[in-house]
Amino acid sequence: MKPLDPRLLRLSRTARGFIVAAAGTGLLRTIATIGIAWGIAAAVTLGVDAVGDGSVPVAFGQSLAFLGGAFALRAVAAWATDDLAARAAATVKSELRTAVLARAAERGPSWLAGRSSAGFATTLGPGLDALDAYFGRYLPQLALTAIATPALLVAIALGDLTSGLIILFALPVIPVFMILIGLATQALQRKQADALAKLGGAFLEAVEGLATLKVFGRARRQVGRIGTVTDEYRRGTLGVLRLSFVSGFALELAASLSVALVAVSIGIRLVDGSLGLGAAMFVLVLAPEAFAPIRQVGADFHAAQDGVEASGAVLDVLSDADTDAAGPASAAATVPAATALTVRGLTVRRPDVVIGPFDLHAGPGTVVVLAGPSGSGKSSIIAAVRGVLASEGDVLLPGAAGTTPAERIAWADQRPRLVRGTVAENVALSPTPDDADVRTALRDAGLPLEPDLEVGAGGSGLSGGQAQRVAVARALYRARRAQTPLVLLDEPTSALDAEAEARVVATIRGLADDGAVVVVASHRPAVVAAADVRVDVAPDGSVTVRPGVRA
Repeated sequence: MKPLDPRLLRLSRTARGFIVAAAGTGLLRTIATIGIAWGIAAAVTLGVDAVGDGSVPVAFGQSLAFLGGAFALRAVAAWATDDLAARAAATVKSELRTAVLARAAERGPSWLAGRSSAGFATTLGPGLDALDAYFGRYLPQLALTAIATPALLVAIALGDLTSGLIILFALPVIPVFMILIGLATQALQRKQADALAKLGGAFLEAVEGLATLKVFGRARRQVGRIGTVTDEYRRGTLGVLRLSFVSGFALELAASLSVALVAVSIGIRLVDGSLGLGAAMFVLVLAPEAFAPIRQVGADFHAAQDGVEASGAVLDVLSDADTDAAGPASAAATVPAATALTVRGLTVRRPDVVIGPFDLHAGPGTVVVLAGPSGSGKSSIIAAVRGVLASEGDVLLPGAAGTTPAERIAWADQRPRLVRGTVAENVALSPTPDDADVRTALRDAGLPLEPDLEVGAGGSGLSGGQAQRVAVARALYRARRAQTPLVLLDEPTSALDAEAEARVVATIRGLADDGAVVVVASHRPAVVAAADVRVDVAPDGSVTVRPGVRA
């Protein structure tokens, strides 16, 4: 594993700035450490001389003052490193999460469908939270090691060449241990990240299918299943901790033996008089400090592994430049100006059936109904028109020049995706909705609810028909606020009674009369009867375009 993923520096300006800042504070800490060693050596030497002479020289007080200043400088540099690390970790996590969510929005539901939603959420949530240790401990220590180790080695060699050579030959032992331990840790940590994603997926599946499991009396069996996955994760965590403690012991042992060699050499030469007391004290103080940074970076490597794994998964998503020419177009790409919805040879290939090809031309004021039985492919066609599902052929959306597909479309999915908050916030998808426009959208969707009514996650507190109409109201709100020329509605009346359905059909007709192109996927006779253009989608994937009843 690389000590620092270069993709992180390439994608995050904050990470680059933090590395430079950490190097600066590391340089200050190194200078302060050398100053501390010099101050101790000077104070001890002058103190011994003062005992022999019976008087305290002025230089002794100056060396103590210098020593205090060096300690203060190191403390300030350490505090600055911690503060910068906390700020950088918070900012980089926010940058990475924002970038990944933006990339997910670009690639659309078809890209997300190929991933585990629980694993994706785990990586973006607690996974990236582990970057606190990565930025708070590992990266600052890595920067300090890169600066302090050679600087301290040079300082020791200037004080005593023999000690410098001993440390120079002993230092490589620790990186060898680190590499061997790191390889074992990397495999364990990757397995642990997979176990956490598996645990999240198992829990999500159990929650989503809880109603079905209770109906068939299988709910209690999930307790044992989740317990088994949890126990696997627990054992994996203990394995990582065990390896961390063993590796820490190995690194400490190697460093202690190396320092002991230096101390024995200095003691022998002090006795025979070939080394002065000042140089000996200077080297003895610096010898442990020469091993401390590289020893500590090895220990912090383990603490940062969760963040390394999570950031690696995120960076894999962000650095993947393969957009697949046959895949959906980027939501940020602009498309040519057009006044009508034009489809030429549109074909959607699913694992079970090939839908199309077919052609369609729908100008402003047209209601297009995709008719056919459930599962025939109406939703797939709408997803292809939206540009979030891989398809063949050409789709030209109505809209002004310089706008993106997302700016030209208002749409409602057949599965209302409601979040915890008020009805108004769910309609506007904003914490500051326009009350008048929200009430108009709710009225046109045939939903007599107060905008400030609280809704639980997933639409809890609302019936299926009410949740469906909130989704329709959301599309109406956006269509009118953004003046979108294309409105896509997927089964907007599937959970409604006849009276509510008639109200929604009237609203659809009103949108078309206002100049929008409205495409509705539905198998309900009342909706089909409102069509200007009818697109019949058969179970075998064949598509027939013909005039609607109104035409």
